[in-house]
Amino acid sequence: MIDLIFAGIVISVLLVLSWIDFRTFLLPDYLTLPLIALGLIANYAGWIQWTTPSSALIGAAIGWGSIYTLNWVYRKLKGIDGIGMGDAKLLAALGAFLGWEALPYILIVASCSGLVGGYIWLKAHHEGYSQAFPFGPFIAFGGIIFLSYRLFVLNS
Repeated sequence: MIDLIFAGIVISVLLVLSWIDFRTFLLPDYLTLPLIALGLIANYAGWIQWTTPSSALIGAAIGWGSIYTLNWVYRKLKGIDGIGMGDAKLLAALGAFLGWEALPYILIVASCSGLVGGYIWLKAHHEGYSQAFPFGPFIAFGGIIFLSYRLFVLNS
């Protein structure tokens, strides 16, 4: 039962973050940072057993670090940011809840759906392929897919 309560909280916050990102291209710290903390605390306190406490900590670090590093390389090559640090914090939050093992799956779903969604976004807004579009909703989508799989398929 507690797993479903936490899943409801996580999914609700992911949906709110997605809506905000679609409208503003921002993922606010007042939602992402507490989500990271809640994921770490919930796994360390044993309120949820979605991953081990060490995997949660490593997941938060790798989630943030992978996006930060990707952006750092892009900035060195192009002189501009390629992805926002809100995306890094969002992936860190998912890593804190689901562990580092979930991150490749989340990123595969986010990347594939982002390719399709980004194409639709750019066409709908009559923008060129070099224009930015929000990636946070696709990270959130990957997280929701993985969380649903973990709760409803693996636990059945």
